[in-house]
Amino acid sequence: MGEPDPDTRVAASRGRLAYGIQLPVQSQSTLYAQAWEAAAGPADLVAIAQAADRAGFGYLACCDHVAVPRRLAPAMGTVWYDPVATLAHLAAVTERVRLLSHVAVVGLRHPLLTAKQYATLDQLSGGRLILGVGAGHVREEFEALGAEFERRGAVLDETIDALRSALGPAEYPEHHGKRYDFADLGQLPRPAQRHVPLWVGGSSPAAVRRAALKADGWLPQGDPRGRLPGQLARIRRLREEAALDGEFTVGAITEALYVGEPGWDVGPRTLTGTPEEIAGSLRAYPAMGVDQIQVRFRSRSRAELIDQIGAFGTTVAPLLTD
Repeated sequence: MGEPDPDTRVAASRGRLAYGIQLPVQSQSTLYAQAWEAAAGPADLVAIAQAADRAGFGYLACCDHVAVPRRLAPAMGTVWYDPVATLAHLAAVTERVRLLSHVAVVGLRHPLLTAKQYATLDQLSGGRLILGVGAGHVREEFEALGAEFERRGAVLDETIDALRSALGPAEYPEHHGKRYDFADLGQLPRPAQRHVPLWVGGSSPAAVRRAALKADGWLPQGDPRGRLPGQLARIRRLREEAALDGEFTVGAITEALYVGEPGWDVGPRTLTGTPEEIAGSLRAYPAMGVDQIQVRFRSRSRAELIDQIGAFGTTVAPLLTD
């Protein structure tokens, strides 16, 4: 297969602010999960993914944790669907929406294993993968899997280089580094895309630098609006100093949204109101230099969430275009 249709790309081309969604149900941290998600399952994920596909969302995003230690379970929960399996399942029931790992903790696995999984996902989905990667933060998870925690940043830097080769067009990818060394090992199928977009997640100084110098895009982690201009200025400066001028996608995670007047307590830091009011607020992001926004909706049920997704796509999204 060739590259995906240009309309499926996540970018702000033609003056369009792209929008994607972090899937509910598949990760259930107390920081963002809604009460109804605890009893939800695969059928709910399918229905939500199909609603986002119909509503023109640029991507579906899925998180990555292999195992959550007991000390963190009260906050993080232990429901974390595997991103490759989940996105592959949803690829089969959607048509155009792209599939984003936000983020894959690739330092937990050998890059050849990661490449095999995600190249297969890209091939099966017809070239819809965006590989989002991050350093990870759970020490016990690394230790249980025999991965380096203290040097996870350096490991991630090399893993990105290894993945660039292992997800490239060559049947026999090659990489020679400090931790990983491979050649003459064939991996088919190759990704359907000639170039799999690789975005780096995280908002620490190291993560921002890594995104600017080694990635095709940046996924901040919880940066409030007021912090974004400074972060984006640093990315621009780093890329200019390194003479990097290729396409680069800047993302942002918005406040929680509710289209309309909720009539119930949607909690703090939630953007509500008419489509015009919500779009007017969200247009501040492209004014800063943001290309795509990741949204999450307040809801009390799957049906309400699907209604919100549809309302956003029909009434808010058209107002985000210049």
